[in-house]
Amino acid sequence: MDFIIYFIIGIIAVLAVTIIGLYNNLISKRNEVKNAFGSIDAMLKKRYDLIPNLVETVKAYMKHEENIILEVTRLRTQLNEQTNQNDKLETDQKISKNVNGLLMAVENYPTLKASDNFMQLQDSWNESEEQIAASRRFYNSAITIYNNAVQTFPSNLIANYFNFSEECIPTIPEAERVNLNAKQLFNN
Repeated sequence: MDFIIYFIIGIIAVLAVTIIGLYNNLISKRNEVKNAFGSIDAMLKKRYDLIPNLVETVKAYMKHEENIILEVTRLRTQLNEQTNQNDKLETDQKISKNVNGLLMAVENYPTLKASDNFMQLQDSWNESEEQIAASRRFYNSAITIYNNAVQTFPSNLIANYFNFSEECIPTIPEAERVNLNAKQLFNN
């Protein structure tokens, strides 16, 4: 009789430890997703701080590019006011598109292109973009690992019971996947 009681207690203990382990694993993976987004947020802040310097440097040379400059400034303000991570990622994509267009327009301004200040800013911008891209890859990886844990057996049982939900991997709109042709941009 004692053997059966110990056996049942052993099974319950193993189940409890397994459930606790799966739950803690899900918490860890969810926190990794939040940490990964925090890295993107930090890189966006770095780029956010870089934009005014870039805009002011370019503004003196590019009076007729003012619409792009105004849009970048508006998006920068919008990004600062947003709290939802999906909205931040969407605004970030718009900023990247506009600033990349601005940097392409610099080709028409040889004195600006040769400016040491502009070259330093452009290098800083490129470094910032590379760091954001790396952070995005890390974020997407963290989401994939977390979603795998939420979807696979047996952790999916714990995930469903404790209301862990899947995270969406950010996607780029199809229009932004098309390679830009700089020559066409400047002939319009």
